[in-house]
Amino acid sequence: MSQNNIPVLDLKPQYDALKAQIQEAISRVLESGQFIMGPDVKLFEQEVAAYLGVRHAIAVNSGTDALVIGLRALGIGAGDEVITTPFSFFATAESISNVGATPIFADINPETFNIDPAKIVEKITPQTKAIMPVHLYGNPAAMTAILEIAQAHNLKVIEDCAQSFGARYYGTCSGCNDSCQETTRTNITGKHTGTIGDVGAYSFFPSKNLGAYGDGGLIVTDDDQIAETARMLRVHGAKKKYHNEVLGYNSRLDTLQAAILRVKLPHIDKWNEGRRVVAKTYNQLLADVPGVVTPEIADGHVFHQYTIKILDGKRDQVQKYLADQGISTMIYYPVPQDQLPVYKGQYPANPVSDLLATQVLSLPIWPELDYVNIERVVATIRKALTVEADNL
Repeated sequence: MSQNNIPVLDLKPQYDALKAQIQEAISRVLESGQFIMGPDVKLFEQEVAAYLGVRHAIAVNSGTDALVIGLRALGIGAGDEVITTPFSFFATAESISNVGATPIFADINPETFNIDPAKIVEKITPQTKAIMPVHLYGNPAAMTAILEIAQAHNLKVIEDCAQSFGARYYGTCSGCNDSCQETTRTNITGKHTGTIGDVGAYSFFPSKNLGAYGDGGLIVTDDDQIAETARMLRVHGAKKKYHNEVLGYNSRLDTLQAAILRVKLPHIDKWNEGRRVVAKTYNQLLADVPGVVTPEIADGHVFHQYTIKILDGKRDQVQKYLADQGISTMIYYPVPQDQLPVYKGQYPANPVSDLLATQVLSLPIWPELDYVNIERVVATIRKALTVEADNL
């Protein structure tokens, strides 16, 4: 990172801190010659399962494959409907379509950016087989309410955790408090996202909170049968080599990526806490900026993205001004999934998602981002909101 420019993400401080360990891990794999399903893959699966507190962790080659294989392991396919959020990256809905099912979009809560449980209920039909919540930006979705809905309607739950590795859920069910011990549901307070529903799916894309140096993904479950099916599907549908039982995929996490992720995994809680510190600093400095709405620092939120809302139609003006000053930002997401060309015109409107697509702006964030640069970002936003759009 140069002195004058602030990227939306800088991975170099993380690499510099772990450089020797990462290089040792890479050299170990290179010397072994075991590049596909080598020992580091199994060890990573064991270590990440222990960290998350689940029985089974199945490493695959991308977060998208984790969703696809997770859905198939749940038995989701042609003729089924899966309710999900319109406000997510396309892989969420794409995975549903790619197993032959139909994504059904339920609008989101404008404060959390996550799927609104009340809207889920409105979308349930006899064809509904599952709910796929997304823990967007690293903020856990309303899992207690989602589980209650799933249990009431005999639906599966597959969590899209592409942005929430290490996040924990601290919500409660409607009308209850943290001491609620209803026998009809498991106490999920404090559990990691991805370990609450039937299946959790993670991405290790390099920009994620726990990122590899290439593509990578993970499926987790406590269900032995789901795990067995997922393991088959990732290796061409075979439990035993050359004895293929179903049509599967070539979706294995590279041994090199597993070795790198093993080096990084012990640091994830520290990095996530660093992101929370950055988010809290942003919130404090932006508190008096008119026309800017900051996110809640919810318990368990790991801030894969720090996303504000800019009101009064000024989002694009602010983004351009920041870019002109050497500050990078991103819009997640400028087009909701149901409005993408592949789906456009097939679904009723989701007005909250449509509005937020015109307001959201994700600011630079990484664990080591310092106060001076956070202050500069905020000062530039403040200035951008005082500049007339036609002067930009």
